[in-house]
Amino acid sequence: MKITFLIHNVYAIGGTIRTTLNLAAALADRHEVTIVSMLRHRTRPRFAVDPRVTVVPLVDLRADAADPLLHRPAEVFPAAEKRYEQYSRLTDQRAREYLRNCEADVIIGTRPGINVYLARFAPTRALRIAQEHLTHDMHTKKLRAQLARNYRDLDALVTTTDADAAVYRARMRLPGVRILAVPNGVPDPGLPPTDGTAPTDGSAPVIAAAGRLVRAKRFDLLIEAFTEVAAKHSDWSLRVYGAGADKDRLQRLIEERGLSGRAALMGAVSPIEAEFAKASIVASASDAESFGMTLVEAMRCGIPVVATDCPLGPAEIIDDGVDGRLVPMGDRQALAAALSDLIADEPGRRRMGEAARAAARRFDPAHVAHAYEELFDDLAATRSSRARQRRKARWRSRVGRALRRPRR
Repeated sequence: MKITFLIHNVYAIGGTIRTTLNLAAALADRHEVTIVSMLRHRTRPRFAVDPRVTVVPLVDLRADAADPLLHRPAEVFPAAEKRYEQYSRLTDQRAREYLRNCEADVIIGTRPGINVYLARFAPTRALRIAQEHLTHDMHTKKLRAQLARNYRDLDALVTTTDADAAVYRARMRLPGVRILAVPNGVPDPGLPPTDGTAPTDGSAPVIAAAGRLVRAKRFDLLIEAFTEVAAKHSDWSLRVYGAGADKDRLQRLIEERGLSGRAALMGAVSPIEAEFAKASIVASASDAESFGMTLVEAMRCGIPVVATDCPLGPAEIIDDGVDGRLVPMGDRQALAAALSDLIADEPGRRRMGEAARAAARRFDPAHVAHAYEELFDDLAATRSSRARQRRKARWRSRVGRALRRPRR
């Protein structure tokens, strides 16, 4: 089977890129896989690409800089999509040309605007699958309306959590389109053990966290909670990995709380697993997560995670009290208490880390690839019945509009 992924820019760094490369490599065990990158800005991708996977860039921002279409605003890519300013009439044109001639059996889009290209231009003989790496509620009302009009022509919409799939089923009527959740795949980090059984022995007095330094990730809440932890446990430190617009504010907060030397902003590191393996706890204080890649990455290293029970991912990843801890969103005291409890209980921390490592095996890319293969088979088998559902819904819609039309 020929499978093609459509991605924003495989040459950059980001969670969608990582999980797409993980899934592509797993599928390449049995299929011919291509990744089509809408944009390219450098010679080589920053992440390693499986040599069995073909990468095809559509618009090279270096070679195409003089093309006048590159400097004209996109007409097909939705203006309400947050990446709109990076798209142009040239990306519209190249996407149309590539997709209309694409010979893939399955084509998978990986962000909303690209999924519009998929719906508009991809051949109907191919299975057309839209992935959602954010969530329904993270999109504006204007964008959701445009997506609803285009997604009706797709075969499936895949979210990363069951909770988000339920929201889409309730709020975006897509007859004939399968809406389901398949989690992101995270490979075994392959780190050498320090005690013969796990990548960490659970004794390093370090709490780690990682993500974009933006307000929604609530690293400020984590720093505030660590202020309480640091007062009780003088040998423990906090390391925050990531880059972003909130860096200066977070650095000031560290200094204001007297945590210089105890809490540090470490900068962006990728892959992050080697740094997580140097810690004994990983923390997440987010107000919202579309999935929670860093939670799974920590668990695959055998590190227990303390996370806020925010929408939508953590509760589907962590079994509270078994392989990690969930605390109420925005509750500094609860976060500090959960961290302190794990610090004080090293044997329990080790047991929880082992449970986390075992539980996280369900996110292995091979399992995720198998879920997609089952989806491909189901979509192919139900193509005719889903087409009938789509036609019936459109007929009812036309009849409804006619009945509502005022008589002259």
